[in-house]
Amino acid sequence: MVKRTLVLTIDRDNDLGAKAGIRGPVIGRKSVLTAALKLGIADPEESDTNAILGALNKHDTLVDAVDDSEQVEVAILTGDEKVGLRSDRIITSQLEEVIKEFQPDRAILVTDGAEDESVLPIIQSQVMVEHVQKIIVKQSKGIEGTYYIIAKALEDPKWRAKMLVPLSIFLIILGLGIMIPGGGVLIGAMPFLLGGYILAKGLGVDDTVARVMSDMRENVDAAMFSSLFWLGGVFTGILAIVSGWNQYVDTNQGSVTIPLVLDVFHSSLTWIMITFLLLIGGLLLLRLKRGSFSGRMIVISAFAMVVYSWTDAALTILTEAFTDTDYAFEAQAILPEFYYPFFWIVILWMTSTIARSLKDRTTQGNTYWGI
Repeated sequence: MVKRTLVLTIDRDNDLGAKAGIRGPVIGRKSVLTAALKLGIADPEESDTNAILGALNKHDTLVDAVDDSEQVEVAILTGDEKVGLRSDRIITSQLEEVIKEFQPDRAILVTDGAEDESVLPIIQSQVMVEHVQKIIVKQSKGIEGTYYIIAKALEDPKWRAKMLVPLSIFLIILGLGIMIPGGGVLIGAMPFLLGGYILAKGLGVDDTVARVMSDMRENVDAAMFSSLFWLGGVFTGILAIVSGWNQYVDTNQGSVTIPLVLDVFHSSLTWIMITFLLLIGGLLLLRLKRGSFSGRMIVISAFAMVVYSWTDAALTILTEAFTDTDYAFEAQAILPEFYYPFFWIVILWMTSTIARSLKDRTTQGNTYWGI
């Protein structure tokens, strides 16, 4: 039995196609060497060139070490400039093409960093990965080398947006806080904004925003109307802040109390709910235009109304309990406040049931037509 070993290197952001005009997959030592030379000439500072050369080195080392009972091949898989779901789908398709042609028993992955290593589960789903080798380019040590790395990172549009935009916002807020009289609030807002940014990164909000922006570029007509919804959401969000501030000014008696906090939040609750529904409405239009509407947004909206109605009822009861010392927690007084919350629970159940049944019906026919 002949054992086949495939040496793979991944160009997830498709620098090979963008800079050297080479389309993946690239299979065979001669083709891979040509690709490395073209990419190196097009951009001598591109780290993917070193990864390709590292794959060639690993290929030649294995060829010299094995006997006739083993075959070794080298290949390059390329993704897309928009790193994410689209690039990974392209890599999966190219991997299937390579496996169909060479039929490897095992693979060795050669990468130049964590970004290309993130596709390792995709490779492992198709072929056993025996070894992962990372190519690290040697840089000069000291301040000069550090400056060079930072300077090259800032020239890359992808890293420039990730590094400079948060830093610039931080410095702008700091400068305004120093210049404006009573700007301590702005300076104090910096940890709040930084925490929000870290939370958004942790929850993957940036990926969702990028996906929405991609949908807007592909569906310009729906994007215009969605933008109106989102603009209205920004406006109502500002109204929520103004409403809460006005309530705070009107009821503040020199100290922050629990009833004051409840009143401020309760006065803004309706505007917060309207803001959320407007944002969901914008996404709903994009999904309808793409033909990928599955009813999930309506279910989320119904769930939001359940949360809103229960929160509104709870705030009403708590406010009365804190302000009225004679307030009695009796069923006759409390239950009427929860009529609307129970009504929205029924609506949520009906909506989720309909959406689930329609989804099951469309998936059974192997054709998805949307709701």
